[in-house]
Amino acid sequence: MAEIVKHARPKGFFENFDRRPGAIHKNMHYCPGCGHGILHKIMAEAIADFGIQDDTVIISPVGCSVFAYYYFDCFGISVPHGRAPSVGTGLNRANPKNIVISYQGDGDLGAIGFNNFIQAANRGENLCVLFVNNAIYGMTGGQMAPTTLPGQKTVTSPGGRSVMNDGYPMKVAEMVSTLDAPVYVERAALSTTRNIMKARKAVRKAIKNTVDKKGFSMVEVLAGCPINLKLNGKEMNEFIDTQMARFFPLGCLKDEADQRDPVKRTEGEHDPERVREALYPVKVQKGVDDDFRNPSKIFEKERKIKVAGFGGQGVLSLGNMIATMGKLRNFNASWLPSYGPEMRGGTANCSVILSRKTVGSPIVDKDCNLLIVLNQPSMDAFLPILKKNGVLIYDSSTIDPPKVSKDKIVYAVKASDIAKRLGDLRYANSVILGALSVVMEDCFLEGEDKKDFDRTFEEAIMDCFSNKESVIQLNIESFYAGKQAVQRI
Repeated sequence: MAEIVKHARPKGFFENFDRRPGAIHKNMHYCPGCGHGILHKIMAEAIADFGIQDDTVIISPVGCSVFAYYYFDCFGISVPHGRAPSVGTGLNRANPKNIVISYQGDGDLGAIGFNNFIQAANRGENLCVLFVNNAIYGMTGGQMAPTTLPGQKTVTSPGGRSVMNDGYPMKVAEMVSTLDAPVYVERAALSTTRNIMKARKAVRKAIKNTVDKKGFSMVEVLAGCPINLKLNGKEMNEFIDTQMARFFPLGCLKDEADQRDPVKRTEGEHDPERVREALYPVKVQKGVDDDFRNPSKIFEKERKIKVAGFGGQGVLSLGNMIATMGKLRNFNASWLPSYGPEMRGGTANCSVILSRKTVGSPIVDKDCNLLIVLNQPSMDAFLPILKKNGVLIYDSSTIDPPKVSKDKIVYAVKASDIAKRLGDLRYANSVILGALSVVMEDCFLEGEDKKDFDRTFEEAIMDCFSNKESVIQLNIESFYAGKQAVQRI
């Protein structure tokens, strides 16, 4: 006699949950009465009925449903807390064939990940977001969530949520529905059979919108967490229908999918060679072989350099050019910028390290070999880190002659004045590099290295400003002006 199965596990699920650790491979790990199992079944039915298993990616949140990939017979990925919409954006942009379902709880979406979520909604990403609202943090023990109701008691609000102290619960569906880009926003509930059937219809519609590339769809689902709310099944459903639904009204808030054309964005580039060219464009042909080493003894040891001044003086660019010069002569080079919150006009400095060996740390906070300063506050702050026999180069246009011990090598150049005369204060950094060239020739470089320093600077300028010919020329002029004007103190 043939066996007839009228009700069975949806085909969107694995037949056995073999990914789940332990001996139990038939049941889910959720607590009795939890809404996740019901919502999972609705999703699995839709995935199977639409025939989209091979293209579907379910993003699991940080929360009780973090192990959703145990159950669904499709692609699954877990992401850091709150970052599902950002990862979903990447999955869609990289491969528009992906059907991405972002499955998130009220803490994951409404708290740490809200900006990721609302920005993805505002961009109209082709995502289906299923937002599980159970008014509490479930996995971590029942703390107050962004959706906890006024007066509701939780572990962290034992006296009840105070709207004066904690604000009102976040009405996520209402907020999203006011944006222009989303095509479908609905709130449903997993309580009575009637409500579950409405939720099923809403979830299927949101997934179908994603299949049809209509853009951003979201279903907020009011669900139960009986363990943390300390309610039995009947009480839980009554809580959803009488208390949660009163503050979070059920129904469709926006449905424009039928009026929208499918989302079409610029197709990504997937050819490995073209991607490599775009990310790492060839700027200038290196003038030395891979085994080239400058012979001067100064380069036998690691060199620590600090560049400091006001934001807007080209401090960070100066450090970057020195690091680029090192790179072009086969040094291991690090460049670490640091600047105040006000940036332009505020303080700024960077650390540069050049070494033939691996750079252990990019920070220069002591034993500095070369200190370049372009304003008085930087001189006061960083002169103490210059080591014995270290080199100081400063902008004498704005800085008084420093009081330093005789074991320091000090050079001055009116970098700002020269740069202004050449037409732009930003070229003061190249004036400084011209001064550095003289320092190196006078004190440290040997043989062909004396000429190579200037060649390396010109190569670095072309590397840094490969598409700005006029900038290259003015930087070179500034460099040689600095060579002519520098003075040893």
